[in-house]
Amino acid sequence: MRRTRRAIREALVELCAEQDFGSLTVEDVLDRADVARATFYAHYKAKEDVLVDIVRSLTEDRAAWVAEYEAQRPDGFTGNPLRSIFTHAENNTAVYRVILRGAGDGRPLREFYERTSEEAEALFRARAEQSGETPRIPVELVARAWAGELIGTLAWWLQGDTGYTADQVAAMLSDLSIHGRRWAAEPASG
Repeated sequence: MRRTRRAIREALVELCAEQDFGSLTVEDVLDRADVARATFYAHYKAKEDVLVDIVRSLTEDRAAWVAEYEAQRPDGFTGNPLRSIFTHAENNTAVYRVILRGAGDGRPLREFYERTSEEAEALFRARAEQSGETPRIPVELVARAWAGELIGTLAWWLQGDTGYTADQVAAMLSDLSIHGRRWAAEPASG
C-alpha cells in the first residue's frame, strides 16, 4: 500500500516538472506510476488529493528533520532549525516547487501553510514555556507570520535562479527575523 502511494506521488511530481498541473489527468499519473485506475481510486478521490498527501508526507518528514536539529541544539534561537528546513527543501526541490506553485486549486499550499504554522506555534510555545517568558505578541500570530515569511522565501528561492545556497538563504531570513525589515532595507555598510 505504501509503495503504491509513493509511486503515485512520485509520478505526479515528475509530471508536474514536465507540464502544468492543470493539464495533467489522472490517466497521465496512472500511466507514469504503472498503477490501475481502481488502485488509484482506492487511495485518492482526485489528483488534488495526491498533492495534499504529498504535503502531509513532506511536512511530517520535515518535522522529524527539524526535531532532530532541535534535540541536538536545544539552546534556543540558533537558526539551525531554519537551516534544516532550507536544506530539506533543497533535498526535495521538485516536491516543494509543485506545492509552492499553488497547484491543485491552492488547497495543498493552504495545507502546507497550516501545517507549517502549527509546527512553528508548537516550537515557539515550547520555547516560551522553557524560558518562563510571556511573548509580547500572541504566539499564534508570530507562528503564522513566520510561516508566511518562510513560505514566501522558499517560493522565491526555489522558483527562480537566485544562486544562493540553502545556508545563505536561511542566514538572510534569520537576519531579517532578528534585525527587522528596516535594518534589511538599509544599505550594507562596507
